[in-house]
Amino acid sequence: MKSLYFLLLFLAAHTAAGAENDAVIRQKLAHSVIAEGEEQRQLLGELSDTGAKIVHDVLLAWTRDNVFFYVSGGVKTPILLEDQTDAEGKASAIRIADGKPVLDENQKALRFGPTELAAAETDAALRGVIQQALDTLALANPDPDAREHAIQKLGNSHKLKNVPILQARLAQETDSTVKRMIYEAIAMLQLGGADHQVEIAALQKLAALKSIGSRDMIKALAESKSTPPEVSLAARQAAESIDEHIKAVNFFGTIFRGLSLGSILLVVTLGLAITFGLMGVINMAHGEMIAVGAYTTYVVQNIFGSGFACSINLPFSVFGHPLGFSLHLPGLNATGAFYESYFLFALPLSFFMAALAGLALERSVIRFLYRRPLESLLATWGVSMVMQQLFRMIFGANNVQVSSPHWLQGHFTINDVLLGYNRVFVIGFAVLIVIGTWLLLARTSLGLLIRAVMQNRDMAACLGVRTNRVNRMTFAFGSGLAGLAGAFLSQIGNVGPSLGQSYIVDSFMTVVVGGVGSIVGTVYASAGIGTSDQILQQLTGSPVTGKIVVLVCIILFLQWKPGGLFAIRSRSLD
Repeated sequence: MKSLYFLLLFLAAHTAAGAENDAVIRQKLAHSVIAEGEEQRQLLGELSDTGAKIVHDVLLAWTRDNVFFYVSGGVKTPILLEDQTDAEGKASAIRIADGKPVLDENQKALRFGPTELAAAETDAALRGVIQQALDTLALANPDPDAREHAIQKLGNSHKLKNVPILQARLAQETDSTVKRMIYEAIAMLQLGGADHQVEIAALQKLAALKSIGSRDMIKALAESKSTPPEVSLAARQAAESIDEHIKAVNFFGTIFRGLSLGSILLVVTLGLAITFGLMGVINMAHGEMIAVGAYTTYVVQNIFGSGFACSINLPFSVFGHPLGFSLHLPGLNATGAFYESYFLFALPLSFFMAALAGLALERSVIRFLYRRPLESLLATWGVSMVMQQLFRMIFGANNVQVSSPHWLQGHFTINDVLLGYNRVFVIGFAVLIVIGTWLLLARTSLGLLIRAVMQNRDMAACLGVRTNRVNRMTFAFGSGLAGLAGAFLSQIGNVGPSLGQSYIVDSFMTVVVGGVGSIVGTVYASAGIGTSDQILQQLTGSPVTGKIVVLVCIILFLQWKPGGLFAIRSRSLD
C-alpha cells in the first residue's frame, strides 16, 4: 500500500509539473507576441527549444496573420480564433497565455470576426525569425521521422545561416540515424562557401558518409569552372567514392530482389517438383493455383472490410432466360489491428482453397494421365484456360488491388540498401515452408510413402501402399503451396486472371535445373534463377533480354547435366 501511495504521489507531481511547464510556455508565447526587438528574438529562440506543439501552432498561425490582439481596459491580450464559426462568421477567442476563452462581464464567451480584431503584425525580419524558430522546433520533434524531414529541408536550403541551428541540435540528438543526417546536412550547407578549407572538409565528410543525396551537388561543384583546383579535386574524389557506394547498393539491392523472387519461385516449384517427380504429370494449370491463392487473399480482405459480392452470367439460356447467379458475402467491417490481421487468416485459407482446387483437378483429369506427359500437358493447358476465364467471370478482366497490412508496408535500410518488409516476410516464410516440407518428407509416414512411390511406384503398390491416395494427398499439398505463393504475390503486385502464367515457365525451369523431385535442388535452382534474372536485367537494361540470357544459360547447363543439379537415382528411373 505504501509503494502504491508513493507511485500515485509521483504521478500527481509529474502531472502537475507538466501542467506548470505548459503554463510557463504559454505565458512566454503570449509575451513574445507583445515584445519587440532583441527581447522578442530571444523569447522565440527559447521557445524553439521546447518542442511543444502549442508553440508550433501559435507560430504557424502568426506567420499566416491569424494571431490577434483583444484590447480591454488598455491591455492588449494575444488571442487565437477557433476554427469553428457561427452563421455570422464569428468564432470564440482563446487567450494564448492560458488557453482559456475570452469572457465578457457576464462570463459568456465572446465571439469575433477576423475583421473586428487587430492582427499581430509581422515584417520580413520577424517572419525570418519565426521561420527559424519553426525550423528549430521541428528538430526537437519527438518523432524521428519528423526530425529527419526537418533536417532534410534545412540541408537543401543552401543557407549557411542554418548551420548553427543544426550544430546546436547535433549536441542534443541521440538517434544515430538522425545524427548522421545532421552531419550530412551541415556538410551540404558548407559547400559553395567562401572558406575553401571548410569546403574540402565538407566534401571529405560527405564522401565518408557515402552521401547519395549530395552526389549531384558534388558533381556540379567539380565541373564548375569557378571552383578552385583543390576543391575541384576533392569534389571529384568524393563523387568517385559515392559512385562506388551506389554500385554496391545497386548490387546488393538486386541480390535482395532476386532472393525475394527466388523465394516465390521456391514456394511455387516445391509442390511442382514433388508432383512432377511422383506422377510424371506436366501440370500447366499449376500457375492457376497461384491465382487461386491470390484471389482468396483478395476475398478475405474484402470480408474483413465491407464484404464481397459478385455476379456471374453463364453463356447459356433456358427458354430465352440467361443463366447466372449472384453471391454476396457480408463483411466484418473490421478496423484497426483486427483488420490488419486479415493476411494472417488469408495465408492458411489460400493454402486450403488451392489444395481443394488441386484435389478436384487430380480427381477429374490428372488421375487418368499418370506417366503420360504429353497428354497431361495438353489437358492441363486447357484446364488453365478454363480457370482463367472463370476468374474473369467472377472477378472481372481487370486487375484487383490487395492492400498490404500496415506491418508489411514500408522498408528499412542497411547501408542505404532498401529492404521492403513484404519481401523480407516472403523470404522468411519461404524458409519456413522449405523446412516444413523437408520435415513432411523426411520425418512423417506420408513423406515415407511419397518417397517410396517416387522411387518405384510398382514396388510400393506391391507392398500395400495406396498409391492413388498418395497421389491425391501429394497433388493437393503441391497445389496448396502454389496458393501460398499467390498470397505472397498479392502483397508485391496486382492480382489478375493471368497472374500464374507469368511464373509457370520459370517454375518448370527451376524444377528441371534443380533436379526433378529434389528439394535441395529446388532451393538452389530457385535462388540461382531468381537472382540471375534480376542481375541480368540490370546488366542488359531490358527485362526481356535478361530472361533470354537466363534461358540460354539453362539450356547450356542442361546439355552438361541433363538430370539437373541433384538428380534422383533409382532402379525405376535409370
